[in-house]
Amino acid sequence: MTAYAINPYKGSEEGTGWNLVCQSARNHKVIAITRKNNSEPIQQYISEHPEMKYLYDNISFHHFDLPLWMIRWKKGPLLSALYFYIWQFCIAFWIKNKKWSFDVAHSVNFHSNWTPSFLWILGKPFVWGPVGNHPLIPKQYILKEYGWKAYLKDRMLWIVKWCFWNLDPFVFICRKKAQAVFCVNTQAAEKLRLPEHKIIFMPAVASEMPLHISEKSNDVFTILSVGRFVPLKGFDITIRSFALFYHNLSVLDQARVKLQIIGTGPEKKHLMNIIKKEKVEEAVEILEWMPRKDVIETFRQSAVYLFPSHEGAGMVVAEALSYGLPVLCLDNYGPGEYVPTSSSLKIQESSYNTTILDFAASLQRLYFDKDLYNKESAMAMEHFKNEFLWDKKGDVFKKVYDNVSRGTGYSLSTGIPKPLFSLEK
Repeated sequence: MTAYAINPYKGSEEGTGWNLVCQSARNHKVIAITRKNNSEPIQQYISEHPEMKYLYDNISFHHFDLPLWMIRWKKGPLLSALYFYIWQFCIAFWIKNKKWSFDVAHSVNFHSNWTPSFLWILGKPFVWGPVGNHPLIPKQYILKEYGWKAYLKDRMLWIVKWCFWNLDPFVFICRKKAQAVFCVNTQAAEKLRLPEHKIIFMPAVASEMPLHISEKSNDVFTILSVGRFVPLKGFDITIRSFALFYHNLSVLDQARVKLQIIGTGPEKKHLMNIIKKEKVEEAVEILEWMPRKDVIETFRQSAVYLFPSHEGAGMVVAEALSYGLPVLCLDNYGPGEYVPTSSSLKIQESSYNTTILDFAASLQRLYFDKDLYNKESAMAMEHFKNEFLWDKKGDVFKKVYDNVSRGTGYSLSTGIPKPLFSLEK
């Protein structure tokens, strides 16, 4: 398994890399190759968690990096993507020279479906992913709010992706040589034009079952949102939707609700201005950072997770569902495919103002309709248990590896439905 980023102390790509390697090790011996800078946190975590020795005994960690001068120019998203592309190319030949004995080659992360893996060079059954891509941010949600610079940046990045999908011969070879491709959403498979028998729909996100879920406070109805302050995350919609909901409450009810945002980023000043303009300073709390244990407690005590993100995944959705939080999101390729299929809280993409109205109306329904809230909360918890436990992914890995190593191929789907994910099938 090649995993460019592994860090057991982090979430997102790094945490996913760690968990997927460990899940593979539940049933197989694993040769895991990552970058050298990941070695220290891996070794520290192993020493701090001896109870997982049964897994560590199945993993042999190795490290590979490009020359130092190439690492130094790896700055910004495009140069980082170029470095990753070259890393993927070189690591295949580095592994080939090691002459290791193995049965299946699996390229794990980054989760980009437009930068190919070259592990097919090794001549073994090859598994790719989970891979995906962020869709275009709809024009109505970015141009007026964040300006032409952000709009053009988003469109230019899409053009770059399109060129890789359609013009890069190595992307073509990678998808042709892969016996199975894990896709994080429907669009990931559509853009790669994958044959149906190779597609395995699996979100890259997951979480552990909480040890306990404490009783939520009846005094405060906390609406939670977590992430980086960038246009992709839609925090402007979060704040404006909450403000509309808040100002339509009685004074007594206003004292019982608050919006808590955990995160920071380049758009923080812009978001602070929105909070001031909407006159909700007393009801909105922004926390740039807090210890992991405090983040967990915040999830436990929150009532709703508000996540109008435009991304193609949603790492925090699984965690919110694990605590039974109803998730309000757009009905899109990312969070919209991760929440329960029958949830009534998915908002259709529409005009900017209509979207604000729809999110605010959903918040109002959840606040006043306890039966609806309890139904959505139970649905969230059940959906998490069925789809987003890490062990579910390990079970699927075993099935896939067993089948591709026998040359029989593997698919968990009989088409490309929407939403997709059912690891039970």
